[in-house]
Amino acid sequence: MIIIKNNISDREKIISLVILMVLMLSESVNAQSDKKFIRQGNREYEKNKFSESEISYRKAIDKNKRSPDAVFNIGDALYKQNKFEDAGKQFIENINMNDDKNKKSAGLFNLGNSLLKANKVQESIEAYKGSLKLQPDNSEAKFNLAYAQDMLKQQEDQKKQQQDKEKQDKNKDKNKQDQKKDQKDQNNDNKDQQQNEKKDQDKQQQQEQKQGISKDDAQRLLNALANEEKNVQEKVKLAKAAKEKVRTVKNW
Repeated sequence: MIIIKNNISDREKIISLVILMVLMLSESVNAQSDKKFIRQGNREYEKNKFSESEISYRKAIDKNKRSPDAVFNIGDALYKQNKFEDAGKQFIENINMNDDKNKKSAGLFNLGNSLLKANKVQESIEAYKGSLKLQPDNSEAKFNLAYAQDMLKQQEDQKKQQQDKEKQDKNKDKNKQDQKKDQKDQNNDNKDQQQNEKKDQDKQQQQEQKQGISKDDAQRLLNALANEEKNVQEKVKLAKAAKEKVRTVKNW
């Protein structure tokens, strides 16, 4: 058997013991100091002086950074000041610091309340469920869980209604655009039809004008021929009359 000799002198032992006692005394003094500020904060909290109570609880943290009660109470003070997200951070820190089942459940319950007030409904539901796992008989947690679940359902229904409305509005806009396009296409078709009809009318008028000119020329030509024939007939009549007159003339 090997015996290890302790080389620490009596003087060193005494120094170590003194240091240990000083540390223990310091921790005891700090513990008393942080509880003092916690009690002060509680009195201010009960008088609805939530901002002042927050300051006192933070002073307690300065004395003892591992004080889960001070952290929890800071969360309460922030919650009362409607600083719900900041309060939630404090409750999360308290939950991580606590090993006590009941205190951890209380932290989760208050975290759920903070999340619910911050409109983080799904997260609050998970927090309430966590609280109930540790304390199944917590009637307030049960009530708040049911309330949060009902709120979540309402939000989902409203979201679905909004999506349906947006879809209907989108379809209406599309129908309007299609109607405008159809009307535009119809107007273009009517315009093209009118242009084609005008072209046909112009073409027909041109043809009629060409045909009219030909008729006029033909009529003038016929009239000229008729006049010429009439003149010829007159000349023939005059010639016949002259010949007959010559024949009746007697030479005495």
